[in-house]
Amino acid sequence: MIEIERKFLVLNTDWGTPSFSRRIEQGYLFIAEDRSMRIRRSGDQYILSLKVRIDNLARHEIETDIEAKQGQAMLDGLCVGPSIQKIRHEVPFEDKVWEIDVFDGANAGLIVTEIELSSAADTFVLPAWVGPEVTDDPRFLNTALSGHPFGDWGVSYAELRGSKQND
Repeated sequence: MIEIERKFLVLNTDWGTPSFSRRIEQGYLFIAEDRSMRIRRSGDQYILSLKVRIDNLARHEIETDIEAKQGQAMLDGLCVGPSIQKIRHEVPFEDKVWEIDVFDGANAGLIVTEIELSSAADTFVLPAWVGPEVTDDPRFLNTALSGHPFGDWGVSYAELRGSKQND
């Protein structure tokens, strides 16, 4: 399957009531320049994902559920860096669903939203709470945040997204 997504910073928390929210922990079993394999826990579900980069917008993605004992063993001892913790909120807007990741742990303070598209040419309406696009900035890839978390960047979120916006 091909995943096509665009990524943005969030200006404020005025996105309304999410249709769904869940806590996610994920770690990376390997990270290479154009591919990675991650283990993700969401509730009692563990998903192993292989992602291979096509370009800045698109990746091949293969996912499979795995048994909880194996998944937890991977998170506990097989990942190449610290795990990423976040709460993901799914917020419908117009005819799309926006996934808002509110990070904690070493990435606390970072809020990023993504929209998955069926093609790179898809059009969509930006909600008022969506800020600057960061799709082409590799620092915002979860693989990068695992090795160089937001807490180590030496910049506040307000500075990152433009300090003139309200929280």
